[in-house]
This record gives sequence, C-alpha cells and structure tokens, in this order.
Amino acid sequence: MISKRTRASAATRRRVERAAGDLGAAAVQQMESRHEWYRSLPAEERSWVGLVAQAGIRSFIDWFTGSQEGAHVTADVFGTAPRELTRSISLAQTLDLVRTVVDVVERSTSDLAARGDEDKMREAVLRYSREIAFSAAHVYAQAAEARGAWDARLEALVVDAVIRGEADESMQSRASALGWGTTTDVCVIAGTTPDSPQDRVVDTLRRGAKRHDVELLIAIHGRRLVCIAGGVSDPLATATDLAAAFGEGPIVVGPVVPHLYAAGRSARAALSGHAAAPAWPAAPRPVLSDDLLAERALLGDLPARAALVSRIHAPLSASGGSNLLETAAAYLDGGQGLEGTARTLFVHPNTVRYRLARIADVTGYDLTDPHDAQTVRLALAFARVTPERPERPRPAAPDH
Repeated sequence: MISKRTRASAATRRRVERAAGDLGAAAVQQMESRHEWYRSLPAEERSWVGLVAQAGIRSFIDWFTGSQEGAHVTADVFGTAPRELTRSISLAQTLDLVRTVVDVVERSTSDLAARGDEDKMREAVLRYSREIAFSAAHVYAQAAEARGAWDARLEALVVDAVIRGEADESMQSRASALGWGTTTDVCVIAGTTPDSPQDRVVDTLRRGAKRHDVELLIAIHGRRLVCIAGGVSDPLATATDLAAAFGEGPIVVGPVVPHLYAAGRSARAALSGHAAAPAWPAAPRPVLSDDLLAERALLGDLPARAALVSRIHAPLSASGGSNLLETAAAYLDGGQGLEGTARTLFVHPNTVRYRLARIADVTGYDLTDPHDAQTVRLALAFARVTPERPERPRPAAPDH
C-alpha cells in the first residue's frame, strides 16, 4: 500500500488512466521482442500471456488512480488466464513478464507524471512491482500445491491399477497425465513402509530417483510400500539406491517389463516375493523376485511353479544325453554328496563333478549352494506332481 504522502496529483492520475491502452500494447510488444520463450508459445497461450500483461497494467492504473486506502495488490491480476497457464510458463518466465510491464510503465514516467510527481510515480511503480511479484509467487505456490495433491491421487490410482492388473483406458489416460505415456523399462519394487511421515518417505524416494535419473510412482498401502520405477537399466541397482527409504525387512524387485501397461506382471512377482521372502532369512536386501521362485511356489504362486519347471526341469530333461536330470535327482534326493552320488550312479566322482558343473551352466543353479539346491529340488518335485496335458485325439478322417 502507498501512503497518502506519496500519492500523485489528480493530473498525473488522469494521464496514467488515459494511457492504459498504449501501455498494455507496449508491454505485449516488449514481450515479443525481448523473450524467446514468449515467441515460442502456441498462439492461444501467447494470447493469454498478453492478457495477463494488459491486466497487470490495468490493475496498476486502478490501484494508482484509486483512493489507495487499505488497497493491496492481490493475485487477481492473474485471474484472466486459465489455471493451466502455470503449466505452460514457469515462475521465472512470469517474473520476466512482471519486469517487462514494470519497465514499460517506468520508462513512461516522465511522459505521464505531472511536474513534481515523477518521484512519487516511480515509487508507486516500485512498490507495485514488489507486490505483484509476491502475488505471482503466491499463484504458483497454490498451483503447485493443488497440482501436487491431484498428482498424488492420480499416482495412487495408477499404482493400484497396476497391482490389480487393470491396464484399461482410464489407467492409460491417468498415466499419460503423469508423464508416463512413453516411459519404458519398468519394474515394481515392494518393501515395508518405514516409521516416518509419509511425506518424508515420498520426498526421500523422489530425491533418490532423481539422482539416478529414474522415473518413480509411489503408493503406501499401510505397512507395504510399492514403487514403480521407469527408465530402469539395472533393476537391482535401482532398488539398492532407494533401499534407505524403505523400512526394515525384505525389498523385492519384480522383473523389468517393456512399459507401464505390462507392469502388472512385475507387480505380481514383486508382491508375491515380498510375502514369501521370510522363508529365506539369508536373502540379500534387495532381492530379485526370480531369486525367490522356490519360496513363492511354496505359497501357491502358480506362475512361480511354472517358471521353476520350465527353467530347471525342462532344460535338464532336454540334456538327456549327459544324464543331468538323473544326476541332479540322485545328488539332491540321496543326500550322499559327491562320492555317494557317484556310487549310486555307478560312475566316477569326477563324472559327477563334471555333471554338476554342467547343471549350473544349463540352469544357472549351483547344487552345492544350499538355497540353489533347495530351489532345484522343488523344481524337480513340482515337475513330478504336475500332470502332463494329454494329447488331444485327432478327429477321425471322414469316410468317403
């Protein structure tokens, strides 16, 4: 607010009021010539910015020529533009707009002010520019707060849809609104929610993701914390970078999928692994869901059972010429070690040793490692109890 002693004369106020149209046009012209970002805006958004500039001139004149008793500059000058404009131009660009408007008015001071009013008008311009800058910051703060709350709701809906496997049109539109329409290389990370305020947990995760150039969607479901990471090159490394933001307990990383709309598979694996992880107390933190296939299968995870059979039993069966399946079964079921297995199979211990190495090459599991041995044992057991699909009889040829 300007004090009465700095109030300009009636002649100055009339001159300023008559110059409103010229000052607004000059402000828009200055925006066009001075700022590249303004010239690059689409025509519709450029027109909205021009209206804001003219509204700023009009607001100053109304304030300057009014009684100024208890009058404060508010954010009303930005009411001419839609809320979406705060997404199109940044706060810094808005301040460029304010500076341009102020410069136009200030350069016109000598022409507009009556004799003796020049200093009073300059002081009024400076005070108005300060107030309008604060108003701009207030508008952007409110927009950011509202956008943050809305984005958080959208984010929770998208994560919930991924967990439920509902990659429908509504989920896709919400994901696009969050900037995930083209995000690739996606995986889901499941862990325990720490005993910290949710805002702090989310902020910590976002800072960690930003440091490693990873996109992140976050949802807190009670004691379970679920993150969807995008743009992932090494899922285990990404989870390791974010691990400090999770609570105590296992952190399980689902497989990488091409895009968000296929992330339901990664989410199911991660959540199943998180539920089964306590069965492997020595599991690393974080751990891949594929490393918990045996534990997941014990909980009735049918895709995990199928994966065990296809990744372990099937390749061992296909390598029948080297008797790898027979050797694996004898080594695991007999519990007699290298020498005992050799006696059971009537072969030299070096043959068993060679076959164990081949089993590790073919399946990726080392039978001398306790956890790997348990995984292979369960794979063989599930293969034995899984009925083979009977071949459908071919229809008889028609009689002629």
